Amino acid sequence: MKYDYLIVGSGLFGAVFAYEAKKAGKKCLVIDKRDHIGGNIYSEMVEGIHVHKYGAHIFHTSNRQIWDYVNQFAEFNQYINSPIAVYKDELYNLPFNMNTFSKMWNIRTPQDAQEIIRRQIEKENIREPKNLEEQALSLVGRDVYEKLIKGYTQKQWGRKCTELPSFIIKRLPLRFTYDNNYFNDRFQGIPIGGYTPIIEKMLEGAEVLLNTDYFSFIRENPDIAQRVVYTGMIDEYFDFCLGHLEYRTVRFETEILDCENYQGNAVVNYTDAEVPYTRIIEHKHFEFGTQEKTVISREYSSEWKPGIEPYYPINDERNTALYAKYKELADREEHVIFGGRLGHYKYYDMDKVIASALETAAGEFGR
Repeated sequence: MKYDYLIVGSGLFGAVFAYEAKKAGKKCLVIDKRDHIGGNIYSEMVEGIHVHKYGAHIFHTSNRQIWDYVNQFAEFNQYINSPIAVYKDELYNLPFNMNTFSKMWNIRTPQDAQEIIRRQIEKENIREPKNLEEQALSLVGRDVYEKLIKGYTQKQWGRKCTELPSFIIKRLPLRFTYDNNYFNDRFQGIPIGGYTPIIEKMLEGAEVLLNTDYFSFIRENPDIAQRVVYTGMIDEYFDFCLGHLEYRTVRFETEILDCENYQGNAVVNYTDAEVPYTRIIEHKHFEFGTQEKTVISREYSSEWKPGIEPYYPINDERNTALYAKYKELADREEHVIFGGRLGHYKYYDMDKVIASALETAAGEFGR
C-alpha cells in the first residue's frame, strides 16, 4: 500500500478530508477526472475577473466553527447576496420582502402586505396541497406564485408545478421588512481571489493526479491505498446495479462583454417561463470589480443523462428509496468512505460539506 487514502474528487469534501489527513500524518493521493482541482467551486481568471465556472457559489453559514475553519485558507469580502428577479418587464427584489411586495402591489406597510397575502390564500381555499403549485398557493397566494415561483420552478425541474410533489416546497420565507439579504446566516462572503486558492492550500502535501478516471485507475492500481474516500456518484460506484439515481444538471453559456457593467447585480433570476434560462450571473459583482469588461453566464437547467455532469439530486420518494438501497451497499464497503453531494446523494451548501468532511475525518482520526 503506497498511500493511506486514495481520495476520489478534489472538491470541497475531498480537499477538507485531505487537509485533515495530512494533519494526522497520513499520506494521500487525490485524483480527479477533470483537468483542474476544486470540483464545482473551481473559479478561473477571465479578463481579470474570477469566474465561477460551475455556477455562483456564495459562502454562508451560521456555524462559527466552520466560518473560522474556512478563513484559515482565504480572506472573505463583505459580499451580501441580494438577487433580483425579472418577470416579463417587471423587476423585483429577492427574497420575498417588503421591497418585493411594495413593487408588486404599490403598498408600504407590513400590515398591507400581510392582508393581501392572507386574502389571496383564503381565496385559494387549499386545505391539503396535492402538488407543488397548491403548496405554494397555500403559502404565498396567487400573485407571488405566478410571477416569482411558477415559471422559475418549472424551468428548474423541467416539469409543471402541478406534476411536482408538494414537499419540495416545505415553506416559503416571507419577510415583512425592507431587507434584501437572501441568507439569514450570520457569516457570508466571497473569498478574495476566488475559491481555487482555498483548495490549493487544502491539498498542499497531498499528491494530485488530474484527468484521471477512478474506475480505470483502480483497475490498474488495486492496492494503491488502504482506504478510499469516494465523492463521485454512489450509483456509478456500484455500476448502477440497482438503477440510475436522477439529477438535474445545468448548462452554462459564458461570454465576455465589452462593457463595464451589464446588469448591475451579481445574480438576476428570470422567472418568466418564456425565457429559456433560469438566471444570469455577472461575476465581477461578487468582488465589486471595476474592470473595463465584464463576464456573464446564462444558466439553463435540464434533465441529467449519463455522460454529463450531475448537479442537483432529485430527492423525491422514488430516488430517496433507491438511494437508501445504495447506502446499504455502501455500508458494507469496509474500506470505502462515501462523501459529498454525489456520494451522499444530497444537496449540500458549502458549509455543510465542510462540516460533513470534518465529521468524517474526526471519525477516522479520533479528533
